[in-house]
Amino acid sequence: MEIFLQQIVNGLAIGSIYALVAIGYTMVYGVMKLINFAHGDLVALAAYVGLTVLMQAFGMHLSNLWAVILMFTVTAMFISLFGIILERLAYRALRKAP
Repeated sequence: MEIFLQQIVNGLAIGSIYALVAIGYTMVYGVMKLINFAHGDLVALAAYVGLTVLMQAFGMHLSNLWAVILMFTVTAMFISLFGIILERLAYRALRKAP
């Protein structure tokens, strides 16, 4: 029974991640009227940046709470900046194309 409950929790966690990615696709398409095929790449990049920041934060001997807060803050800022650069370099040209 314990394994079954753990698998339920695992399924809900993975399903939540899929739902967040799907909501991201929907929001980007709704606003830009373009499908962002790099969306998965941005999610993967955010995961790697978050993991790197978290490992560095644990190396600085921060408490778990401060390490997670630092990870979310730095990752959000980095991916936001990367998304802005991607929009300026790639998507503006696509929106102006016939």
